[in-house]
Amino acid sequence: MATDFLTGPGTELRVLRPDDWDAWYDTLIRAFGGVPESTEERELWNALTEFDRSLGVWEGGACVGTAGAFTFRLTVPGGASVPAAGVTMVGVAATHRRRGVLTSMMRRQLDDVRSWGEPLAVLTASEPEIYGRFGYAAATYGLSAEIDTGRVGLSVPAGADDVRLRYAAPADVLDVCEDVYAQLVPLRPGMLARRPGWERVGLLDPESERDGASPLQCVVAERDGEIAGYARFRVKLGWGETGHNGTVVLEDLAALDPATEGALWRFLFGIDLTTTLLVRGRPVDDAWQYQVSDIRRCRSRSRDSLYVRLVDVGAALEARTYQAPVDVVFEVVDDFCPWNAGRWRLSGDAKGATCSRTSDAADLALSVRELGAAYLGGVGLGALAAAGRVREVRAGALAEAAVGFGSAVAPWLPHGF
Repeated sequence: MATDFLTGPGTELRVLRPDDWDAWYDTLIRAFGGVPESTEERELWNALTEFDRSLGVWEGGACVGTAGAFTFRLTVPGGASVPAAGVTMVGVAATHRRRGVLTSMMRRQLDDVRSWGEPLAVLTASEPEIYGRFGYAAATYGLSAEIDTGRVGLSVPAGADDVRLRYAAPADVLDVCEDVYAQLVPLRPGMLARRPGWERVGLLDPESERDGASPLQCVVAERDGEIAGYARFRVKLGWGETGHNGTVVLEDLAALDPATEGALWRFLFGIDLTTTLLVRGRPVDDAWQYQVSDIRRCRSRSRDSLYVRLVDVGAALEARTYQAPVDVVFEVVDDFCPWNAGRWRLSGDAKGATCSRTSDAADLALSVRELGAAYLGGVGLGALAAAGRVREVRAGALAEAAVGFGSAVAPWLPHGF
């Protein structure tokens, strides 16, 4: 496939060259407000950039558009780790809006992803409305909360008292924390298998991002002499007329068993001189919600997180399993990637699946966006049908497919990219 072509008069779209990275990245930063990043952040994103999977649009020697695609593997229902293009660093100069710059990059990028043999593309959306045009839909949600730890109690599972906690410098225990994370990746849809270098993202700690809180802190949890979990967090002290009112800001928490997880949450609830625990982007089925004494004082809410786009409908639907038997024909609409359009028969269960073209009559009619939303099991086909996004052609097909597409645990994106 050619690496260069024109998107319009005087405008060139081409694969990113290493010498152009600074100008390319500066265009991206300006598109997101122009606030400069720390040297540490800039160096890390330069190291993680995959140049042969990144695109830039240039006009008269100036970069006016950016887009990249990280090489990821995404856990899907059933535990398989599926190749997925992590769409990232997408920006268009404000001077070049509504000129087709973004569309040209999205067109080229999805063509490339297909040629790489990756059945999925995923992203986190700064503006969700934009990416729906290109077939992306929210497939996971993240839980945030502002927990009043001064008034909310926590009841933890049996065995939590046997867990030993100790402070450690985040960098000193990075390898063992990554091992914990890697053991969890196959267990929950939406999780990303981290390639070398990505472990450093969790250690980013620019002072500009702390909002007056402490540098990043880490506590590791040990059971039987082995690391079984960790929590990374910051503490922001505060004082009022009645005394201390500090805040704990949780950045990351992972545990291999319920007792260890409970011990870590109990620790966070009880840090001295604090009365609030801020939680962001956690799984929507996080267990602490069912251990607190007063969920109303946790002020929990959810927000869209990972957006999924099926680049190859057949390969994507075959890659996952289904929690109940499914034998259904989808009539798929996909205007942006027409190779997906048409009828597909999906037959599968908890052991595996096949999905291929068919001339059989359709059972359900929907667009590729609805398939993306339901793909990881966190968005129900029944809910999408109620919203008018899925049409049942054969009576009973909706219930069959909706049950099959579900997931025993909520899908979750553990970190952005």
